Amino acid sequence: MLKEQLHEVQKKIEEACRRSGRDSREVTLIAVSKTKPTSMIEELLPEGIRDFGENKPQELRDKYQILPKDLRWHMIGHLQTNKIKYIIDKACMIHSVDSLHLAEAIDREAEKHNLVMPVLVEVNVAGEETKFGVSPGETLSFVEKLSHLSHIRVEGLMTIAPFVDNPEDNRIHFRNLRNLCVDIKAKNIDNVNMCTLSMGMTADFQVAIEEGATMVRVGTAIFGARDYQI
Repeated sequence: MLKEQLHEVQKKIEEACRRSGRDSREVTLIAVSKTKPTSMIEELLPEGIRDFGENKPQELRDKYQILPKDLRWHMIGHLQTNKIKYIIDKACMIHSVDSLHLAEAIDREAEKHNLVMPVLVEVNVAGEETKFGVSPGETLSFVEKLSHLSHIRVEGLMTIAPFVDNPEDNRIHFRNLRNLCVDIKAKNIDNVNMCTLSMGMTADFQVAIEEGATMVRVGTAIFGARDYQI
């Protein structure tokens, strides 16, 4: 069942890329495995899936310790500074940097491990009060501040679009994030590489791809509904 659901998602990614004249190799599928057991992840490994997304640092750490070391773990949830230590040498990227305080804490932990952590700036592109992220208007100045930190590297932007019944309603938000990314990239800021757009989830990843997403975070369409009681 999992393989069939994965293949359906991959088919939809390819269709969205065809519609927008893109190569499907430009889009990384992050299988969002939060709350799911390692056995389900292992079931996908023969299919070539290597990128997985987790919301909780401890869960990412625990799965990292059990599963093959060639997997790429993406920290996609809101991150507290006191939890950075759990994932700093295990995550391949942190998608949810939304404050200078957090960025500086990541920078300090990365320095301890003698590494440079790739990060994405989380943008609250729709201005929702319930969502984390910097506002679009503050994003450029925020990125400029982060560029001075030597142990992180800004790779692009991330957003969590509103929950909508019609995915088309989020097209404007994805387009706005892509335009913002292009504008910042044009500034040629040192230590900033605006090549990653992490946007689109189960309900709207096809629209996100059509608007330029390079990473889509898909959980429910692959793994089924989550059990938040775990």
